[in-house]
Amino acid sequence: MELMLDTADVRSIEKLFQILTIDGVTTNPSILCASGKDYLRAINDIISILEPEQKMFVQTISTSYLEIVAEAERISTLREKNMYVKIPVTADGLKAIKTCAKNGIGVLATAIFSSQQAFLAAMNKAHYLAPYVNRMENYCNGIQEVTDLIKMLKIQGVTSKVIAASFKNVNQVHSLILAGVDAITVPCDIAYAMFSHPGTDHAVGEFSDKWLKTYQKNCF
Repeated sequence: MELMLDTADVRSIEKLFQILTIDGVTTNPSILCASGKDYLRAINDIISILEPEQKMFVQTISTSYLEIVAEAERISTLREKNMYVKIPVTADGLKAIKTCAKNGIGVLATAIFSSQQAFLAAMNKAHYLAPYVNRMENYCNGIQEVTDLIKMLKIQGVTSKVIAASFKNVNQVHSLILAGVDAITVPCDIAYAMFSHPGTDHAVGEFSDKWLKTYQKNCF
Protein backbone atom coordinates (compact mmCIF):
# COMPACT_ATOMS: atom_id res chain seq x y z
CA MET A 1 0.00 0.00 0.00
CA GLU A 2 1.13 3.55 -0.77
CA LEU A 3 0.93 6.26 1.87
CA MET A 4 0.58 9.88 0.72
CA LEU A 5 0.35 13.14 2.66
CA ASP A 6 -2.50 15.47 1.74
CA THR A 7 -0.99 18.88 2.49
CA ALA A 8 1.15 21.76 1.21
CA ASP A 9 2.82 22.39 4.58
CA VAL A 10 6.47 21.76 3.71
CA ARG A 11 7.70 21.75 7.32
CA SER A 12 5.12 19.14 8.31
CA ILE A 13 5.94 17.07 5.24
CA GLU A 14 9.65 17.12 6.07
CA LYS A 15 9.01 16.06 9.68
CA LEU A 16 6.82 13.13 8.63
CA PHE A 17 9.31 12.10 5.93
CA GLN A 18 11.77 11.48 8.79
CA ILE A 19 9.30 9.33 10.73
CA LEU A 20 7.34 7.40 8.12
CA THR A 21 7.79 5.89 4.67
CA ILE A 22 5.86 8.35 2.50
CA ASP A 23 5.22 7.62 -1.16
CA GLY A 24 4.14 11.10 -2.25
CA VAL A 25 2.19 14.28 -1.64
CA THR A 26 -1.29 15.20 -2.85
CA THR A 27 -2.66 18.71 -3.10
CA ASN A 28 -5.88 20.34 -4.21
CA PRO A 29 -6.96 23.95 -4.84
CA SER A 30 -8.14 24.43 -1.24
CA ILE A 31 -4.85 23.12 0.17
CA LEU A 32 -2.80 25.40 -2.09
CA CYS A 33 -4.93 28.43 -1.20
CA ALA A 34 -4.51 27.66 2.51
CA SER A 35 -0.72 27.63 2.12
CA GLY A 36 -0.73 31.42 1.81
CA LYS A 37 1.79 31.21 -1.04
CA ASP A 38 1.65 31.76 -4.77
CA TYR A 39 0.38 28.44 -6.10
CA LEU A 40 3.43 27.71 -8.26
CA ARG A 41 5.76 28.49 -5.38
CA ALA A 42 3.75 26.21 -3.08
CA ILE A 43 3.94 23.38 -5.62
CA ASN A 44 7.64 23.86 -6.35
CA ASP A 45 8.48 24.05 -2.63
CA ILE A 46 6.99 20.57 -2.23
CA ILE A 47 8.69 19.24 -5.35
CA SER A 48 12.05 20.51 -4.06
CA ILE A 49 11.92 18.16 -1.04
CA LEU A 50 10.65 15.07 -2.86
CA GLU A 51 12.88 12.19 -3.84
CA PRO A 52 12.63 11.23 -7.53
CA GLU A 53 10.62 8.08 -6.71
CA GLN A 54 8.07 9.98 -4.62
CA LYS A 55 4.91 11.10 -6.41
CA MET A 56 3.41 14.59 -6.68
CA PHE A 57 -0.27 15.28 -7.43
CA VAL A 58 -1.68 18.66 -8.54
CA GLN A 59 -5.29 19.37 -9.52
CA THR A 60 -6.61 21.23 -12.55
CA ILE A 61 -8.87 24.25 -12.00
CA SER A 62 -10.48 24.53 -15.43
CA THR A 63 -13.91 22.98 -16.00
CA SER A 64 -14.13 22.68 -19.81
CA TYR A 65 -12.55 19.80 -21.71
CA LEU A 66 -10.00 21.67 -23.82
CA GLU A 67 -8.92 23.89 -20.93
CA ILE A 68 -8.54 20.90 -18.59
CA VAL A 69 -6.32 19.13 -21.13
CA ALA A 70 -4.21 22.26 -21.70
CA GLU A 71 -3.83 22.78 -17.97
CA ALA A 72 -2.97 19.11 -17.43
CA GLU A 73 -0.24 19.36 -20.03
CA ARG A 74 1.28 22.36 -18.20
CA ILE A 75 1.09 20.65 -14.81
CA SER A 76 2.70 17.48 -16.18
CA THR A 77 5.83 19.44 -17.13
CA LEU A 78 6.49 20.74 -13.61
CA ARG A 79 8.55 17.65 -12.82
CA GLU A 80 10.48 15.17 -14.93
CA LYS A 81 8.78 12.04 -13.59
CA ASN A 82 6.19 10.87 -11.05
CA MET A 83 4.05 13.96 -11.68
CA TYR A 84 0.30 13.30 -11.67
CA VAL A 85 -2.58 15.56 -12.68
CA LYS A 86 -5.79 15.39 -10.65
CA ILE A 87 -8.96 15.77 -12.73
CA PRO A 88 -12.50 15.79 -11.24
CA VAL A 89 -14.93 13.23 -12.66
CA THR A 90 -17.35 15.61 -14.40
CA ALA A 91 -18.42 14.87 -17.97
CA ASP A 92 -15.67 17.16 -19.31
CA GLY A 93 -13.28 15.77 -16.73
CA LEU A 94 -13.88 12.19 -17.78
CA LYS A 95 -13.33 13.17 -21.40
CA ALA A 96 -10.09 14.90 -20.40
CA ILE A 97 -8.96 11.90 -18.35
CA LYS A 98 -9.33 9.72 -21.43
CA THR A 99 -7.29 12.12 -23.56
CA CYS A 100 -4.58 12.77 -20.98
CA ALA A 101 -4.07 9.08 -20.23
CA LYS A 102 -3.84 8.37 -23.97
CA ASN A 103 -1.20 11.11 -24.27
CA GLY A 104 0.95 9.61 -21.52
CA ILE A 105 0.08 12.04 -18.73
CA GLY A 106 -0.23 10.54 -15.24
CA VAL A 107 -3.84 11.01 -14.13
CA LEU A 108 -5.65 10.82 -10.81
CA ALA A 109 -9.44 10.97 -11.11
CA THR A 110 -10.68 13.02 -8.16
CA ALA A 111 -13.80 14.40 -6.47
CA ILE A 112 -15.30 10.89 -6.61
CA PHE A 113 -18.49 10.33 -4.64
CA SER A 114 -19.58 6.92 -5.94
CA SER A 115 -18.05 3.63 -7.03
CA GLN A 116 -19.71 4.03 -10.44
CA GLN A 117 -17.96 7.35 -11.10
CA ALA A 118 -14.66 5.81 -10.11
CA PHE A 119 -15.14 2.73 -12.26
CA LEU A 120 -15.92 4.81 -15.34
CA ALA A 121 -12.77 6.87 -14.74
CA ALA A 122 -10.85 3.61 -14.48
CA MET A 123 -12.30 2.51 -17.82
CA ASN A 124 -10.89 5.78 -19.23
CA LYS A 125 -7.45 4.63 -18.01
CA ALA A 126 -7.04 6.89 -14.97
CA HIS A 127 -4.00 5.67 -13.06
CA TYR A 128 -5.44 6.55 -9.64
CA LEU A 129 -9.00 6.97 -8.35
CA ALA A 130 -9.63 9.23 -5.35
CA PRO A 131 -12.95 8.61 -3.60
CA TYR A 132 -13.76 11.22 -0.91
CA VAL A 133 -14.42 8.80 1.94
CA ASN A 134 -15.72 11.10 4.67
CA ARG A 135 -17.62 13.42 2.33
CA MET A 136 -19.33 10.39 0.81
CA GLU A 137 -20.87 9.73 4.23
CA ASN A 138 -23.34 12.55 3.48
CA TYR A 139 -24.78 10.46 0.65
CA CYS A 140 -23.99 6.82 1.38
CA ASN A 141 -21.81 4.52 3.46
CA GLY A 142 -18.43 5.83 2.31
CA ILE A 143 -16.39 2.92 3.60
CA GLN A 144 -18.69 0.36 1.99
CA GLU A 145 -18.74 2.26 -1.29
CA VAL A 146 -14.94 2.29 -1.50
CA THR A 147 -14.79 -1.37 -0.45
CA ASP A 148 -17.21 -2.14 -3.29
CA LEU A 149 -15.00 -0.20 -5.69
CA ILE A 150 -11.94 -2.22 -4.68
CA LYS A 151 -13.88 -5.43 -5.38
CA MET A 152 -15.27 -4.13 -8.66
CA LEU A 153 -11.83 -3.32 -10.02
CA LYS A 154 -10.45 -6.69 -8.95
CA ILE A 155 -13.35 -8.69 -10.39
CA GLN A 156 -13.20 -6.84 -13.72
CA GLY A 157 -9.41 -6.95 -13.93
CA VAL A 158 -9.00 -3.16 -14.08
CA THR A 159 -5.57 -1.94 -13.02
CA SER A 160 -6.36 1.59 -11.79
CA LYS A 161 -5.35 2.11 -8.16
CA VAL A 162 -7.71 3.37 -5.48
CA ILE A 163 -6.16 6.20 -3.46
CA ALA A 164 -8.73 6.87 -0.76
CA ALA A 165 -8.93 10.51 0.39
CA SER A 166 -10.93 12.79 2.69
CA PHE A 167 -10.39 11.04 6.02
CA LYS A 168 -11.56 12.42 9.34
CA ASN A 169 -10.44 9.66 11.71
CA VAL A 170 -8.11 6.69 11.99
CA ASN A 171 -10.95 4.17 12.06
CA GLN A 172 -11.82 5.07 8.47
CA VAL A 173 -8.21 4.49 7.45
CA HIS A 174 -8.12 1.18 9.35
CA SER A 175 -11.24 -0.10 7.57
CA LEU A 176 -9.90 0.61 4.10
CA ILE A 177 -6.43 -0.79 4.76
CA LEU A 178 -8.20 -3.96 5.90
CA ALA A 179 -10.28 -3.90 2.71
CA GLY A 180 -7.11 -3.90 0.62
CA VAL A 181 -7.02 -0.30 -0.63
CA ASP A 182 -4.04 0.43 -2.92
CA ALA A 183 -3.19 3.79 -1.41
CA ILE A 184 -4.37 6.40 1.07
CA THR A 185 -3.73 10.11 1.30
CA VAL A 186 -4.13 11.67 4.72
CA PRO A 187 -3.66 15.09 6.31
CA CYS A 188 -0.76 15.36 8.72
CA ASP A 189 -2.90 15.16 11.86
CA ILE A 190 -4.35 11.82 10.74
CA ALA A 191 -0.84 10.54 9.94
CA TYR A 192 0.28 11.38 13.48
CA ALA A 193 -2.87 9.86 14.97
CA MET A 194 -2.13 6.59 13.16
CA PHE A 195 1.00 5.98 15.21
CA SER A 196 0.52 8.08 18.35
CA HIS A 197 -1.11 6.31 21.32
CA PRO A 198 -1.35 7.30 25.01
CA GLY A 199 -0.76 3.67 25.99
CA THR A 200 2.62 3.68 24.24
CA ASP A 201 3.59 6.97 25.91
CA HIS A 202 2.58 5.59 29.30
CA ALA A 203 4.54 2.36 28.81
CA VAL A 204 7.69 4.20 27.71
CA GLY A 205 7.45 6.55 30.71
CA GLU A 206 7.00 3.61 33.07
CA PHE A 207 10.02 1.75 31.66
CA SER A 208 12.20 4.87 31.85
CA ASP A 209 11.20 5.66 35.44
CA LYS A 210 11.95 2.15 36.68
CA TRP A 211 15.29 2.02 34.85
CA LEU A 212 16.37 5.42 36.19
CA LYS A 213 15.44 4.49 39.78
CA THR A 214 17.39 1.22 39.54
CA TYR A 215 20.50 2.26 37.59
CA GLN A 216 20.56 6.06 38.08
CA LYS A 217 21.03 6.68 34.37
CA ASN A 218 18.64 6.85 31.44
CA CYS A 219 20.54 4.80 28.87
CA PHE A 220 22.71 1.66 28.53
